[in-house]
Amino acid sequence: MRRQQTTPRAPAPCVRCAVYTRKSTDEGLDSDFNSLDAQRESAEAYILSQRHEGWEALPEHYDDGGYSGGSLERPGLQRLLDDIEAGSVDCVVVYKLDRLSRSLLDFVKMIEVFDRKGVSFVSVTQRFDTSTSMGRLMLNILLSFAQFEREIIGERIRDKIAATRRKGKYIGGPPVLGYDVDRERKRLVLNPEEAELVRSIFERFAEGRSTTKLAAELNAECRTTKSWTTKKGVTRAGTPWNKAHLYRVLNNPIYLGEVTHRGERYPGEHEAIVSRDLWDRAQAILAKHYRVRGARTRIKTPALLRGLIQCGHCGCAMGPTYAKRRGKVYRYYLCVQAAKNGHSSCPTRSLAAGEIEATVVEQLRAVLRTPEAWVEGCRGAGSGGRRRNAVASIAECRALMEAARELDQDWHRLSPGEQERIVQSVVQQVEVHPDRAEVRFNAEQLASLLAERSQPSGMQEMAT
Repeated sequence: MRRQQTTPRAPAPCVRCAVYTRKSTDEGLDSDFNSLDAQRESAEAYILSQRHEGWEALPEHYDDGGYSGGSLERPGLQRLLDDIEAGSVDCVVVYKLDRLSRSLLDFVKMIEVFDRKGVSFVSVTQRFDTSTSMGRLMLNILLSFAQFEREIIGERIRDKIAATRRKGKYIGGPPVLGYDVDRERKRLVLNPEEAELVRSIFERFAEGRSTTKLAAELNAECRTTKSWTTKKGVTRAGTPWNKAHLYRVLNNPIYLGEVTHRGERYPGEHEAIVSRDLWDRAQAILAKHYRVRGARTRIKTPALLRGLIQCGHCGCAMGPTYAKRRGKVYRYYLCVQAAKNGHSSCPTRSLAAGEIEATVVEQLRAVLRTPEAWVEGCRGAGSGGRRRNAVASIAECRALMEAARELDQDWHRLSPGEQERIVQSVVQQVEVHPDRAEVRFNAEQLASLLAERSQPSGMQEMAT
């Protein structure tokens, strides 16, 4: 009798399984066995039960302790997505669906990445197969409930914060100057030394000192903003004063013994630092001078060099502003450093907008009048990169030179909006020093713009 021979069964292909764990809060994460460990243990036990299918748990830990599921900005999740893109993961295993995400939109985006890279997804406590239409339907239903639960939790938290504020209680966050935090009682307690500084700020401001002068006085006295230590023991050192810091102090009703929530004020549990009379005097000065000025500067003023100009002395940006004198409007570019700490802090201070804009435009037109100096250098620019070659032949070089000269001649016939578009596209940076201005142009961008304008329809649309 012949013995029947059996062929050995081929081993199952290896399925590399990545275990992802998440916990919304950092409470208990420092214990020997926390929620992340429990999630990983359950996932590894499930992977072990599928060993006959070739499943194998990867040693890497993709853990996010203290991160919400409503966002994808999580370090552990980002490492997992990077490894999936690199092709080193075949299956993602989680304890529960909402550990990966509580947002339906975010989860759909991740599932698209999984499908594109051939990665399957498994939830230990919720069985479904994402490769079938029924499995996707169940997935969307579960995600909808997870997102609903997240929104309900958010509403409860907001309602709790509102109720806590109405009772005048401290709800957390960094302490302000003048108070320390009693973490056991969860309330603000007076810091006598800092409270005296706050009172001094209000009194000196009410006497007529400007915020710029007051900030300089405080810095000369070696005073700083609030210095405090976080719950984790990290020290946040105070910084020198500027006008923005003083505005926050002078506008904060916490020093009047009140708390705010969504524009409403409520009596607080903490002790007030300034009196009602001193507060009202300071607010009257702010309403008369500073608030009106701040509201006016928020109006968008015309600025040809918005976002392009910076101070060559301190490296800060220079933003557009204006002033009115005798019914006439004067436009300026003001150094951010000078705006915060006073004109004495930066020699560049401010520039008349019309003068610096005219200088930049004249330099741009000089470049247009001498295209031979830069057009030849653009030949082959951008090859192998994202941008198409701006100039590829001698004929195109000649066409661009002609377009540059025509643009210079037609400059005054362009609308202000078109002039601003060209300047914003071509000018790379304007660096201003007390005695000069340095303008840097993007030759490749200029060549692309001229190539666009050389089209007959483009010239009709852009010129006025």
